[in-house]
Amino acid sequence: MALFGTDGVRGLANGTLTAELALTLAQATAVVLGQGRIAEARKAAGKRLTAVVARDPRISGHFLSAAVEAGLASSGVDVLDAGTLPTPAAAFLISDIDADFGVMISASHNPAPDNGIKIFARGGVKLPDEVERRIEETMLSGIKLQPTGGDVGRVQRFSDAEDRYVLHLLASLPHRLDGMHVVLDCANGAASGASPEVFSSAGAKVTVIGAEPDGININDGVGSTHLDKLAAEVVRVGADVGIAHDGDADRCLAVDADGKIVDGDQIMAILAVAMKSRGKLVDDTLVATVMSNLGLHVAMHEQGITVRQTGVGDRYVLEDMNAGGYSLGGEQSGHVIMSEFATTGDGVLTGLHLVAEMARTKKTLAELASVMTVYPQVMINVKDVDKDAVSDHADVQDAVKHVESELGSTGRVLLRKSGTEALVRVMVEAADAETAHAHAESLASVVRQHLAL
Repeated sequence: MALFGTDGVRGLANGTLTAELALTLAQATAVVLGQGRIAEARKAAGKRLTAVVARDPRISGHFLSAAVEAGLASSGVDVLDAGTLPTPAAAFLISDIDADFGVMISASHNPAPDNGIKIFARGGVKLPDEVERRIEETMLSGIKLQPTGGDVGRVQRFSDAEDRYVLHLLASLPHRLDGMHVVLDCANGAASGASPEVFSSAGAKVTVIGAEPDGININDGVGSTHLDKLAAEVVRVGADVGIAHDGDADRCLAVDADGKIVDGDQIMAILAVAMKSRGKLVDDTLVATVMSNLGLHVAMHEQGITVRQTGVGDRYVLEDMNAGGYSLGGEQSGHVIMSEFATTGDGVLTGLHLVAEMARTKKTLAELASVMTVYPQVMINVKDVDKDAVSDHADVQDAVKHVESELGSTGRVLLRKSGTEALVRVMVEAADAETAHAHAESLASVVRQHLAL
């Protein structure tokens, strides 16, 4: 069935992602997540299970959240409707009230016609692959919980959901933001209310853009995938820093006072150094993906910080962090996970702690970001090739070894196959852009020559 992707169930709302699918998915989720020792103990005590449901402001979120809530309530689950909130807020609330699970309706940085359904288990953690597989099997089997009478679930408004989240974020801060001027780009998304409130409450002067969601303008020319407007506004108003979220606010990217982009790798470098200085960086270790810039590895080595690498995707970062008990990890794209305060990437939390470090050190963002030199990184997508042969083909691997030998310690090579297309991604980093481009083109040519379909 392959319903779940790397981050929940996602598709064109009312196209592939229908109300019927949302309802059936919710019913299957109630069956699967209603099992286990704690859930069974609650049911044995005559208590219904509880789920938190939230959404971003896409117009389709109204009918999809209604379908999810109907599916859960018809399965005997009490629903707390948290309304429009960031994904990390939903995850926090599940843990905060000890709910049995939760559902977030969002397609993150995707355009408004898309939507998605993310499911969180008890504690606000993402579901393992095995649990997602069991939910898919339950949907296919048609198994449902169909209580009647007083045993059906109730749907209630989670009246203080945003307040709980804001107070949680403020309590996490190591330093107030007094004296800082911050421009926030909320992507016309889920953080349009919470992010300006919490930055203002933390003491910052706040200028806001992209915080007028109308249901169809989410991520439309604003947010973490469109940083030009944020950079221009920071320069125009003379702010100290700009913070950009995506549609569901699980990402954070930044721009400095001159409008220069500071990406997720640089943000992680700044936070890792700050946390190490406070004794908060567990085992002096940062968890990042294989796509993180070589400059991050070099900078962290110089700071006495170990970088662990995972596959691409914040779920793999989270798995490694949880297995080792690490406190900081993330991706170049701005998914940054601070496990002391969050169970998933939280763009508002990340932005707060980044600006707090500026306020504490009295350094500009450019000065803090200079801890890391960003190596030029060139990516070429080679289409219509036998992606599964890329790791074994002798000529391709010989070409990779040759380039690695040429680069030595001043660069690196990564060939990755797409999960869904007949495509290989060729990535080369080097000390200068010209060298990176030349080697990337050379390797892409070898892949095309030997692996063409």
